Amino acid sequence: MPAVYARRVGVLASTAALAALTSLVTAPAAQAAPPAPISAAAARSYLATVTPKAEGSTSGYSRDLFPHWSTVSGSCNTRETVLKRDGVSVVQDSACAAVSGSWYSEYDGATWTAASDIDIDHMVALAEAWRSGAASWTTAKRQQFANDLARPQLIAVTDNVNQAKGDLDPGKWLPPRTAYRCTYARMWVNVKQYWALSMDSGEKTALVNILNGC
Repeated sequence: MPAVYARRVGVLASTAALAALTSLVTAPAAQAAPPAPISAAAARSYLATVTPKAEGSTSGYSRDLFPHWSTVSGSCNTRETVLKRDGVSVVQDSACAAVSGSWYSEYDGATWTAASDIDIDHMVALAEAWRSGAASWTTAKRQQFANDLARPQLIAVTDNVNQAKGDLDPGKWLPPRTAYRCTYARMWVNVKQYWALSMDSGEKTALVNILNGC
């Protein structure tokens, strides 16, 4: 089992120590996860059909155009649902807020015991989706995308790492934990394929390179 990280230990530890630790850390056997993505072979086959397209503009973009954290059931919204799904021994209060549990971040191999240290990452960021075709969608479709629990679009990860990713595509950012990059690429392609979102040339090249090694 991975050791539970103290807050921001990743910032303070040396690069060598982090590298050594990352090589030892594995996800808990009981760890829940987003829906399984398409296979590497299926992702490669889809990419072979993709004609790269230059990204659109962020003009007019607002997160408010992608209503997110919709109610799933009772008082539980999408964020709390993913926290429960992706965590271990998660306890929720009457308002569905996670008050205890542990979360393993696949992006960096860290384990956290406070939900406040966790962000719910949109695999394909909302701004990235906007530039890739979602600007023309209805608000209702953008809401479905932002709360998609049926595809590997939402995942609980370390907040700092999610913030470093921002709205970057795989041509500009990849998880620091290299062991997860094949899965990450499969997830990304799965989401883009399902939602018929375009890819730029750098994004496609990065994905092809990753998946060719999977």
